[in-house]
Amino acid sequence: MAKIVVIGGTGLIGSKVVAKLAAHGHEAVAASPNTGVDSITGEGLAEALEGAQVVVDVSNSPSFEESAVLEFFTTSTGNVLAAEKAAGVGHHVALTIVGTDRPQNIPYFRAKVAQEKLIRESGVPFSLVHATQFFEFVGSIADISTQDGVVHLPGALVQPIAAEDVATAIARTAAGEPVNGDREIAGPEQFGMDEWARRALTFRHDPRTVVRDDSAPYYGAQIEERTLVPVEGAWIFQTTLEEWLPANPPRSA
Repeated sequence: MAKIVVIGGTGLIGSKVVAKLAAHGHEAVAASPNTGVDSITGEGLAEALEGAQVVVDVSNSPSFEESAVLEFFTTSTGNVLAAEKAAGVGHHVALTIVGTDRPQNIPYFRAKVAQEKLIRESGVPFSLVHATQFFEFVGSIADISTQDGVVHLPGALVQPIAAEDVATAIARTAAGEPVNGDREIAGPEQFGMDEWARRALTFRHDPRTVVRDDSAPYYGAQIEERTLVPVEGAWIFQTTLEEWLPANPPRSA
């Protein structure tokens, strides 16, 4: 059993990872500003990582603005990696996104690419877990794509995954040996992004109409048909959208 520190350990994914690791007997430590650990300033990092064998980074930028998100991931990751080297950590696990290795112009993805580069070049053994879009994001994707009560989304393919399954993949990776490379994870079904939103909003009795608009941006950029879906060899998890929706009502405003 290992001491595993989870950066972002009180968030959507991190809290689930901590619970899963603890249930399997590991000493799982949630590290976030809520627990006195700030990866941007470095506050509390050295103390949290003392004696740790593995560090999991599932932290996320509070802002998706281009310069802010790049600054977050490069600063945070640089501080975490430096603290790991000082503590003798033997495995760095980071959550990233399917599609960062493909041509696209999404600012958030560029920031994740910069993060991945720092990890690959750090000298710390690592595993990069690339996830598809989470089911949990469907509401916010619809919201940012709504104009005058109509949701405009491209028909580019997605293969979304439940956050619970993402956490399982991260926990399994953290408990295993470093892959010193990439691992993709996804849900069981592919459909157009517009169809994903349409199914979710229909189930939730949301009155908005969803239209397929292949010129519509995804987080500010045009995407190709297969930018966001995994390649052969991905870990495929079994939770379907129809299974996930009844257990996950939209958050109240």
